[in-house]
Amino acid sequence: MSTGTVNIKITKTQASRIKSINFEDLPFGKHFSDHMFEMDYDNGVWGTPQIVPFKNFEIHPATSALHYGQSIFEGLKAQKNEKGEVMVFRPDMNAKRFNESAERMCMATVPEEIFLEGIRTLIELDKEWVSSIPGASLYIRPFMFATDEYVGIRPSEKYKFLIITSPVGTYYNEPLKVLIEQHYTRAAEGRVGRAKNSGNYGASLYPAKLGQEKGYRQLLWTDAKTHTFIEESGTMNVMFIINNVLITPSEEKDTILKGITKRSVIEIAKDWGMKVEERDVTVEEVIAAIDNGTMQDTFGVGTAATIAQIIVIGYNDKPYDLPALETREFSNKIAAYLVDYKMGKIADKFNWMMKI
Repeated sequence: MSTGTVNIKITKTQASRIKSINFEDLPFGKHFSDHMFEMDYDNGVWGTPQIVPFKNFEIHPATSALHYGQSIFEGLKAQKNEKGEVMVFRPDMNAKRFNESAERMCMATVPEEIFLEGIRTLIELDKEWVSSIPGASLYIRPFMFATDEYVGIRPSEKYKFLIITSPVGTYYNEPLKVLIEQHYTRAAEGRVGRAKNSGNYGASLYPAKLGQEKGYRQLLWTDAKTHTFIEESGTMNVMFIINNVLITPSEEKDTILKGITKRSVIEIAKDWGMKVEERDVTVEEVIAAIDNGTMQDTFGVGTAATIAQIIVIGYNDKPYDLPALETREFSNKIAAYLVDYKMGKIADKFNWMMKI
């Protein structure tokens, strides 16, 4: 995978902060590398893309993103392979999804070549921040928000697009207990569930907090109309293996975020000859499969989590235990395969890796 040529103005930091970071103990999203990418949109055009030292910036109190929620983001990772080369997994998919979110939120779109070259150039500049420690990576956060200095409900005419990076360790360090949400709603048909916009995550915090108070790390969101269909989890898509079939909620509905890790797992599973079904998945079907012993595996898939095995599903005030981790042939195999794929231990047969 390669990117085109984009002229990016670079201003380097005078003093790196890398020596202040303990790469043996990396909380997720707490530390940030030396530089960031930024570009402003005004009068219908994007200005000069540039990389500058990581910094705070001032915003006007009437900045429209703060009042009306035009704010979107993406998440992806850079990792070192066995040769010490820095690689990024499927960034073209993030670029496409970013612009789909922008269109739904009535925001300016970012040319894909600038999105990709911005990532490549920024990571090249800060590649020392990509740790070789197993499980560590450099998390990449492209985001954009409306910057009109105007209190009035209309699409902004100005936007700021940025890319920041953060050295991180493992997102989940243990299997998860998840609770099926039966009252609150993540997304409804016709709204913005498919867009990776900030408001979706803000709205999820309170019901997630209630679930955590009951001992569950994450929620399994259900449909807004009837709460009978599984949609996705708080930080990831969800997959089940029932009777040797990989089953996951279909992305045809606009209430489910299009998952890049999810799509990758589906493509790999099909390449391995496994039967895959993307369709409606009912709560009743999931609970019945656990009860009758046909549920073989349940796991979340996402950029931060990669493969997150689920060990308990809570429903109607009852915890349902899932199969022991050592019996889970598929999720264990796919988790190891994705690590090896990103580390360059196996061939990039799908052409998914962008070399920095």
